[in-house]
Amino acid sequence: MADSQGLQQWHVSAPYLETHCSLGEGPYYEPATNTLRFVDIIKKRLHTVSLSEGASSLKTLQFDEAITVTADIDGRDPQETLLVGAKQGMAVLDRKTGKYEYVTKFGDEKAERIRSNDGVVDPNGGFWLGTMTDFGQGPFQPEGSLYRFTHTAPATRTRSGLTIPNSVGFSPDGRTMYFTHSTAREVVAWDYDPTAAAGGGGGSLTNERIFYRHASGSGEPDGFRVDTEGNLWHAVYGEGRVLKISPSGEVVGEVKIPTRNATCCEFVGGGDLVITTAADEEGEGESKRLGGCVFRVTVGAEGTRRYAFKLDG
Repeated sequence: MADSQGLQQWHVSAPYLETHCSLGEGPYYEPATNTLRFVDIIKKRLHTVSLSEGASSLKTLQFDEAITVTADIDGRDPQETLLVGAKQGMAVLDRKTGKYEYVTKFGDEKAERIRSNDGVVDPNGGFWLGTMTDFGQGPFQPEGSLYRFTHTAPATRTRSGLTIPNSVGFSPDGRTMYFTHSTAREVVAWDYDPTAAAGGGGGSLTNERIFYRHASGSGEPDGFRVDTEGNLWHAVYGEGRVLKISPSGEVVGEVKIPTRNATCCEFVGGGDLVITTAADEEGEGESKRLGGCVFRVTVGAEGTRRYAFKLDG
């Protein structure tokens, strides 16, 4: 469906999962088992649901620190072992026991004040992970960073002075890297050369530019996923919608949901988009009642391939 200006539109009225997360984030599809995993950063939980079985299959792991994002590890069964962004850095999680062990920590002088946020594995098997002011440490400050982790070296800080660093993603050919800085209301793009030797084999970033600037509305761009045609599907926190942004940086579609705080999205089997949300304590009516739920809508698009972290070389 399109509006009078040719903008594609989808509307979701009911949640797929009534999880009522405080801060649902990091949805990740596991095609081999047709399952979805996602986190609740504030409640320090990792949820998993079978998309074949539905809501009754929801399982939850509880942690003593926030798990903020997950990724697959090369050569490991994701049903058993995951890479995770945790409070102090990058860790390996045993999903059977719920225990995790740090591989590398940020080494930040403000370690107690910060936590990880969103992240992703790049085409070279490195893990990009942002940091920001942790909850309970007062107002968010521009003290966050964007790091790249490998299995062979300490974390490399590539950007500092960030307030809410958010999603990182890659174009279908792996030659463009995108990064969202929510508080700046912009998505930055670089040319990414995966064959370059810079950064411990991590590729090189050149030609930095603003890919998209969120100039309208009261919300901020949060998490995104890239589809196989190169469009970014970008959740907008505070506006109850996910924008479809073309490879040229133009908004060409939107998915509207009945609660304000859309946080991130993920493509699952059959051309569907899953959207995570956060609680809307200051909202009213449907927005407050459905805050923190998970939504699902058919958009006819598929996500780009996910890369796995190279833990063992």
